[in-house]
Amino acid sequence: MTVELGLSADQEAIAELFDGFFAKESPVSVARAAEPLGFDRDLWGKVVELGAPGMGSAESAGGGGASLSDLVLVAEAVGRSIAPVPLVDHLAALGVLDDPDLVAGDALAGVAVRPADADGVWRLVPVGAVTDVVVGVDGDDLVAVRSAPPMAAPLNHGSAPLADRSARQGDRRVLGPAAAFQPVLDRWKVLTAASLVGISEAALRMGVEYVMAREQFGVPIGSFQSVQHGLADLPVLIDGGRMLTHKAAWALDRAEPAADDWRLNDIEDGSTLASMAFLFTSEGAAEATHRSLHYHGGYGFSEEYDIQLLYRRARGWSLVLGDPADEHLQLADRLFGPVEA
Repeated sequence: MTVELGLSADQEAIAELFDGFFAKESPVSVARAAEPLGFDRDLWGKVVELGAPGMGSAESAGGGGASLSDLVLVAEAVGRSIAPVPLVDHLAALGVLDDPDLVAGDALAGVAVRPADADGVWRLVPVGAVTDVVVGVDGDDLVAVRSAPPMAAPLNHGSAPLADRSARQGDRRVLGPAAAFQPVLDRWKVLTAASLVGISEAALRMGVEYVMAREQFGVPIGSFQSVQHGLADLPVLIDGGRMLTHKAAWALDRAEPAADDWRLNDIEDGSTLASMAFLFTSEGAAEATHRSLHYHGGYGFSEEYDIQLLYRRARGWSLVLGDPADEHLQLADRLFGPVEA
């Protein structure tokens, strides 16, 4: 099966619209001002005016009918600006929700990426501090629970609005069996991967700008080969993550059964590709921000320099799913079969 690597005219328009919007409305200073909670209500209001919250919902529900491949472009723009709004999680949750106020953006939705514990609590929901509705697994069921958000989060590396949420208290709806959650989680992984691509790109740009401006021995430090080499291969890492993320979105949009043959490097199952994209872009964002921060020298570790904002989020956003080693092991089992005890 052939994957179209180029963007359509409509997708180019989407990318241009959201890149321009977030560049204007959410410079890095907005993310800085939103710490430590990591949420800017005024910015969310502007996102609502743009029609972004419901753009992935069906037209019959009042949404825009955009594909997951389209939404990937939006998530990249969110990542490039590290915009303090839960748009990625909201768009992921609306894969199974069509409440009018959620589609309109008047209420916010999020995804509990881990099942509820024995007490019926979803631990550290990625945007649980600010969302009105949480979708997740409780026992054998996929449920959506509407309750008042706490609007407070524990201090965390990425200044994310994390919070524990109850899977049983509030307006609780059973949406289906627990197995129906996998497409929601896959959607979340792909959109999070896209946002990590955006962070990587922003870190590279920030690093290049700094090494071209910072001088040592009378010349820009960007003229030193060791610095050039450290930045020159990052576009390959970033573009590789982007292509893998788009392929995962394409596969999930198709919603057709597909076999994986790692021997022939022929992977077309959407869920497999979603895990691959999430892991690859997580590592890529960590590496891109690591190099950019260190090329800033000691300044990179100081709070007044913006690179540390990207550095922290590149790690925080990718760790909310849990230990990456667990995701690696699950992916290995999917591709190669489980290892006998």
